[in-house]
Order: sequence, then C-alpha cells, then structure tokens
Amino acid sequence: MDTKNDTANSLNKDDYKNDAQQHDKRNNEFNIQRQIANYQRHGRTTAINDHSDLQVLKRIKRYLLPKDFVISPALLEEIVSGYDIGDPLADKLAADGIRFAKPLQSAILGTNINNNINTDISTEISSHPAFVTMQAQFSRHPDWFDPQLAQIGAIAYRRYPLMLIWLLRNVALMAGYSIPALSLPLIQTGALMHDALPRLMRTYAYILAVSEHPQLDTASHPQRTPISGVLAIGSEGWRQSIQVRQIHTLVRQNLLKGKLTAANGVIADAAQHHHADGSWNTDYWGVPINQTDMIATHLQFSLLIMRGLRLLGARISSEEAEGILHLWNLASYWMGVDLQRLPKDETACWEWLYTYLSIQQLDFKMGRPLAKALHDLPRQLMGEDNRRGRFVEMVNASVTRTIVGDDIGDGLELPKSKIRFGVLSSVPILFTLDTARQHNQMVAEKLEQFRAKRQDNMNWWLKKNDDYYK
Repeated sequence: MDTKNDTANSLNKDDYKNDAQQHDKRNNEFNIQRQIANYQRHGRTTAINDHSDLQVLKRIKRYLLPKDFVISPALLEEIVSGYDIGDPLADKLAADGIRFAKPLQSAILGTNINNNINTDISTEISSHPAFVTMQAQFSRHPDWFDPQLAQIGAIAYRRYPLMLIWLLRNVALMAGYSIPALSLPLIQTGALMHDALPRLMRTYAYILAVSEHPQLDTASHPQRTPISGVLAIGSEGWRQSIQVRQIHTLVRQNLLKGKLTAANGVIADAAQHHHADGSWNTDYWGVPINQTDMIATHLQFSLLIMRGLRLLGARISSEEAEGILHLWNLASYWMGVDLQRLPKDETACWEWLYTYLSIQQLDFKMGRPLAKALHDLPRQLMGEDNRRGRFVEMVNASVTRTIVGDDIGDGLELPKSKIRFGVLSSVPILFTLDTARQHNQMVAEKLEQFRAKRQDNMNWWLKKNDDYYK
C-alpha cells in the first residue's frame, strides 16, 4: 500500500516538475519574443542574426570580443531607446529660435567673436535655462576628464597623418555609408554629394582640432598661441565642438520639419520612409542625429580609426588606446552625447558596436551616392585622365575592402584591384619605424619632423579656406 502511494506521489511530482519546466519554457519564449518585439519597434531595426555573415561582424566577434560574448538585451534596449532622444538642451534652444554657438563662446571667454568686450548677449539668451546649463558644461572640464591621459591619446592619434585621413575617409566614413540611418541625413543636406571635398576637409579639420596638443610643432604658425592642454577651454577643438553641436541641432530640426529635401530624386521615396508631407518619420528612423547614432559616429572616429592604425602596423599601447577613447569621450560629451550612454572601455566599445551593427537595416543603394562622391574626389582634383588620380582611388578603395570587408565594398560598388592587399605593405614598414621611434630619440625626432611636414602638406585645402589653418 505504501509502495503504491510512493509511486503515485513520485508520478505526481514528476508531472508537476514537467509542468513547471514547460511553464518556464513558455515564459522564456514569451519574454524573448517580447524583447524582440520591443527592440524592433523602429523600422530601421533588423533581427540580431540577419547580418551574422557580414565580414566586419565576423572579424569583431572572432578577434575583438570575449569568447563567451552574447548580445545583451539590456544593451539592445539602451541602443534602441537612444533612437528617440536627440540633444535635449540644444533642442530646447532651437525650439525657442536661439542660435547658441557665438553667444556661448562669448559668455564663457568674456569676449565676442571678434575678440572685443562682450556686450551683445541678450537677457533672453543668457537667462534661458538650457543656455545656463550648457554654459556650465562648456566653462570647465568635467571632473572625470584626465588631461594627461587625453594628451597621450592625442599624440598617438596625430602621429600618423597620412593614415589618419586614409582611415577617416575609407573606413570611418565609408563604413557608415552602408547604414541608411546614418546616410539619409547626410544625403538630405546635399553637402556630401555636391561639396564632397569641403565636407571631407571640414570633418578632417574637426578630428585635427580634437587631437591638437601642446607638443605639436608650431614653427609654421608662430602667430598662433600654443594651447595649454588637449581640448582646453577656448581651444579650436572646444570651439568646433560648439559649432558642430549647433549645426547638428539645426539639421535635426529641419529634417523633422521636412525642410531638407536633397534626397528627393536621388533616393526613392519608398526608401526614405518619410511621411506624406515629406517630414521625417521618427517611427521608422527615430529622431535624426540621435543619441545612439552620435555614439556610433564617436566610435567611427575613435575606435575604428584606432583599430585601422593597428592593422596598418602602428604600435598603439593599451594606455594610448585608452587615451584616444578618453579624448573622444570629452568631444562627444561636448557635442551633446549623454555620458552615461558611452561605453566605458575598449572591450565595451566593441560590444556596443557589434550590437549596433547587428541590428541596422543595410541599404547599399542609399549609401552609393555618398560613396561615389567620396571615391571620385582624387580624379576631380587631378583630372579625369590623370593616372595618379586613378591610382589614389584604387588605393582608397583597397583600404576600405581590406579593413571593412569586400561585402561592404561590393555593396557600395567600389572598384576591386588585383593588388589591393598592397596596402598591407605598410605594416612591416610602420611597425619597424614605430619600434625604432620607441627606442631611439634621434629617430623619434626625425619622424616628428617628417610628421609635421607631411601634416602641413595635407592641410593644403584648409590653409586656403579655413582661417585657423591659414
């Protein structure tokens, strides 16, 4: 009798256990589906496995992420929630018709933009709560900022001028053109298609300004007061961060209102997903130039360029890598990025970027006009039949294909050279020179002289068109 009861009890326990397991399984499946539905609430977002065969994702996962890495639901939610947030402070000023760049610089530096005593900031602007908060943000460095670490990063970032612009145009920018959420705002303004050289050089000028440091050779600019530190208050990097933040805000507001229409006739209406009146579709794209996309841009200029330098043979230490990220953390903070959203170290940056790239809808057709405008620059400058121009274009395309991947190169219709891996010939050369620099002061001085001369030559457009570099 007892045996029968024990058997019955055992069966009941097993049934209960099986029921509980099935219940837990259904709950887990429900939670997973809910998370998927939640993070795919914008049309721009795809399933996390849709791009698993993308070369750049395979490389990041294989070489740069922990072996046990899996995409975090919390990080997914953080990235997706950032689509709906622009720059709250700057957006409040724009909503009230206030352009803050010049008044902000005047209020903080005590002079107006012509270096006269400041008398032209209205009470309406100076007392605006958003302006007051922004003034406090730009008046001093935040407590977390380490000037010495930032300078270490700036010196490493600026050490390789040719590769810096190579990687800016052929990795940081070209990689972003495969993502329509990043490409469409650029196409709508029209600038990168019709004024590709000025826009490229202005972007180049910004990364030079951010990485300007006291040890740079100022012999060619004796009239310029040497800066006291990296991203010092009042420095060119500080000024340009304010100006770029205002430009982003104005573009964001005009896109939301449907006032920027340069994509019409270039990109099909269906691909733009705009509303019937031509205004920006936030349900599909999120807010233009939002928190998440600004962080992606931050990583394009810091993490991707740093990785490209290493792949091409540069010896960048872990401290220098930390310094580069720290440098751009301050620049991004000044441009309106929420500091709490920025990944905290290099591994976290790769986890963030991998997650972001995994869920972006790709549309190479949308990025092709931008890619073509950038790719065609050398022959536009040197002449259509110029052999050197064609060679430079092939080298640029080879950098993109080698570092970013052939799939993105094919998607953007970049040419494919039979000798494209020739760009990797720089690896042993740069590695050898960098090693010699670290161990021989005379070599280090000679290389610095070469760097300064090369940098000055590469600034030819800025020296003709930008007051700061003239």
